[in-house]
Amino acid sequence: MTEQFDFRAQVNRSFDRAAAFTRHHPTLLAQVRECNSVYYMSFPIKRDDGTIEVIEAWRAEHSHHRLPTKGGIRFSMTVNRDEVAALAALMTFKCALVDVPFGGAKGGVRIARHKYSEGELERITRRYTFELKRKNFIGPGCDVPAPDYGTGPREMSWIVDTYLSLSGGELNALACVTGKPVTQGGIRGRLEATGRGVCYGIRECCSIAEDMKRLKLSTGVEGKRLVVQGLGNVGYHAAKFLEEEGAVLVGIAEYEGAVSAPNGLKLEELVAHRKETGTILDFPGATNLPNSSDALELDCDILIPAALENQITTKNASAIKAKIVGEAANGPTTEDADAILRQRGVLILPDIYLNAGGVTVSYFEWLKNLSHVRFGRLQKRYEERAHKGLLDALAKLHGDQPSDHETPEFARGADEIDLVNSGLEETMAVAYREIVDRKTRLGNDIDMRTAAMVNAIDKVAVTYEELGIFP
Repeated sequence: MTEQFDFRAQVNRSFDRAAAFTRHHPTLLAQVRECNSVYYMSFPIKRDDGTIEVIEAWRAEHSHHRLPTKGGIRFSMTVNRDEVAALAALMTFKCALVDVPFGGAKGGVRIARHKYSEGELERITRRYTFELKRKNFIGPGCDVPAPDYGTGPREMSWIVDTYLSLSGGELNALACVTGKPVTQGGIRGRLEATGRGVCYGIRECCSIAEDMKRLKLSTGVEGKRLVVQGLGNVGYHAAKFLEEEGAVLVGIAEYEGAVSAPNGLKLEELVAHRKETGTILDFPGATNLPNSSDALELDCDILIPAALENQITTKNASAIKAKIVGEAANGPTTEDADAILRQRGVLILPDIYLNAGGVTVSYFEWLKNLSHVRFGRLQKRYEERAHKGLLDALAKLHGDQPSDHETPEFARGADEIDLVNSGLEETMAVAYREIVDRKTRLGNDIDMRTAAMVNAIDKVAVTYEELGIFP
């Protein structure tokens, strides 16, 4: 049988497998499964040389069980209707799984961004925003985009600026998009949020002694051999934070190739090498691999595919040597490959859980924009004085003089970045324990992806039931 690479079909197969373990009405499950609306648009832009090009773009809103809907915008030649619909579905389940009160959405513009100048990208982004606003597919209470593959804070700044010019003084207009620069209403920690969430999720996984014993690994991240596919924002930050936790980076793959070093690579040195030479290849002390995809088959403990979908397939699943696969990308493992890995005893941390850090911190940014106050502004100084007072009281009890020096680090009040990271860590920890609990209740033969999807489906379905739409 030929393996199915239709991304939307992959998501639906995963949904159907999990839905069989729920008790919801089939009509309700059909509603949860399907994408509510997809907006296709085409518009002309003028290139720098004066020629006119027609751009194709989409925005999918998968579920309106909660509003606003939420999901990134990607710039890629792979973008099409089915891809954005599938990604929007994953966003619905991802938000539900980590208790972020959004429906799922996704957008995309079909361009190869490296072929366009900054001015051309700006014109494309602004016109795309105009088209979304015209059809009510963007706004603080209806649909809130964010960065995704091929986009970042710069594109989000163009979006919010365009929306502001069209919104007529709307009070909460800054909340129309997340992932913005901090100076334009963004939040500290958003840029690295997805990668940090990947680290928190893997750390939580590695803390469970029973699972690590089954995989013949020690508990904790320290000393675990790590391979990362993709050195973009997510892959870089995941590698960075896991390296700080003590993991040993033994392989990195990018579009130009891959390198490996059994004794470990230093991430920042590799990044500096790439910046200087334009490639990760020929890094001193590392071995070049013939194909970028070869890195997926390196001997390691943890493999993190952080690029695009359909990277682990039936063609290479049997050659994967990792004991833990952490899906930092959306849909990197096909359903058939997933079955092969599970049969071999590989622990898969599913995408709807592991890369939920981005939408979690986007939620915090959205709340910040609606409240019009920076997190930590109200309580930081109060906390510092309270902590300092406690330290001074303890000093007096021991006969010491209160310190007039600068407040120690452990007595410092929480700033925005501290609260953001604390909230993200709590979210990833609670969600992981809920998945493990569901897996235990369903039986040990149930995999983590199915358990996570069952949790997500239940939360979405219950919302519909509480709305009185379904009995």
